[in-house]
Amino acid sequence: YLIVRRIESCATMALASRFHNVNLKQRVLASSKQRPTMCRRSAMMPVCAQAGSVNVLLVGSGGREHALAWRMSQSDSTKQVYVAPGNPGTEAEDKVTNVALNTSKHSDVVQFCKEKGVHLVVVGPEAPLVAGLADDLAMADIPCWGPSAKAAQLEGSKAFMKDILKKYNIPTAVYEKFVNPDMAKDFIKGLGAPIVVKTSGLAAGKGVIVAQTLEQALGAVDDLMVKKIYGDAGDQIIVEEFLDGEEASFFALVNGEESIAMAAAQDHKAIFEGDTGPNTGGMGSYSPASIVTPEISKQVMDEIVYRTARGMAAEGHPFKGTLFAGLMIKDGRAKLLEHNVRFGDPECQTLMARTQGDFTEALLQAATGRMQNVQLAYKQDAGLTVVVAANGYPGNYPKGSVIKGTDTVSGAKVFHAGTALNANGELISAGGRVLNVTALGNDVAEAQANAYKGCSQIQWADAYYRKDIGWKDVARLKGARV
Repeated sequence: YLIVRRIESCATMALASRFHNVNLKQRVLASSKQRPTMCRRSAMMPVCAQAGSVNVLLVGSGGREHALAWRMSQSDSTKQVYVAPGNPGTEAEDKVTNVALNTSKHSDVVQFCKEKGVHLVVVGPEAPLVAGLADDLAMADIPCWGPSAKAAQLEGSKAFMKDILKKYNIPTAVYEKFVNPDMAKDFIKGLGAPIVVKTSGLAAGKGVIVAQTLEQALGAVDDLMVKKIYGDAGDQIIVEEFLDGEEASFFALVNGEESIAMAAAQDHKAIFEGDTGPNTGGMGSYSPASIVTPEISKQVMDEIVYRTARGMAAEGHPFKGTLFAGLMIKDGRAKLLEHNVRFGDPECQTLMARTQGDFTEALLQAATGRMQNVQLAYKQDAGLTVVVAANGYPGNYPKGSVIKGTDTVSGAKVFHAGTALNANGELISAGGRVLNVTALGNDVAEAQANAYKGCSQIQWADAYYRKDIGWKDVARLKGARV
């Protein structure tokens, strides 16, 4: 559910249209009098993309990037999608080419864009954004969908993010920041459990420990700050109150103070069925998520997305890119757990399966400050993604075992997340989260059945996947109370 709103001075105009139709215009626009400083017009970029005219560079190598490449390759405006470095799945898509490009050397990226006539760079993972790739592309007048290094602190530093939330009255959990483990432990002892302990820095989505007991919380402090299990990410930690309720994922396209909501989703972080066990990078997702009602969507846009966008602009770091809001919902109200500065993984795979229309054109218009021209459309179908991981993940897991059948799966789309080719040209596992099986259906239950049917067609001895992705909305369809 998406709402259309344009804020001009003190006047507010609300426009809305139905969600479940091909031409979905439900979006939220909040426009300021001043354009964001990151918004530039490129001499390389057509004012209005013509069919087959846009060259895209997509940075990343996982399932999220495969889904983005797949969707953009189907856009009428796309001429070619270059993926750096990509994976065997991206290379197999029409109009998609993997390139050996050192994306950490920004001058090489700029030179590649100039040589290939790239009109738009889309950055998948967070690390290149925190490292300032978008800044260097902006200096070269190359449109990039992704925030500046200063704006990417919303994900790169949880301490920075929490301070922004506090300053601009964005609903979130009460928290404290610590660089001293003993002081953190004293705070935890005073507050009690359950309690949440997080790395402030980037930890590949794994630096959050929800401690149910005091002993777990104190151990988490030692793991993050003393043992440094996530390296420098644990130099500073956040300790915050435990919020109960139901989690959801909310995405918006943001440029300065203009925001357009996307479809909501729900992901499953825990490794085992019933959402139990250690957290992972994500074991599956589905969309739409019924917990995100129209009323909650409006509240999230009003109190979280717009306030964040307006706050970042006021701080002198206007945000441009995909803003993820991790929500905890209880009693019809949402609080923010965290912001990410890019598409979520595996939510992106589910959203791309539902997305219709020219997605390349939408991102190009958003990246160049023409948010009023952005058109987002979604299939009425529900989408669901199952992450097929290596057995043992998120702990120790094998690599290099042969995988067969991914290119013959029917009724679902297989995105590659952690794969490679061996010397014989065979597809092998090369990571913890290896494949994403995404399917559509008339509702979440049918999408779930189709996705698991797809999983059953893959031959891989070391595969592990949860058997209950989407279980909450499936139960609701049956009338159960979740």
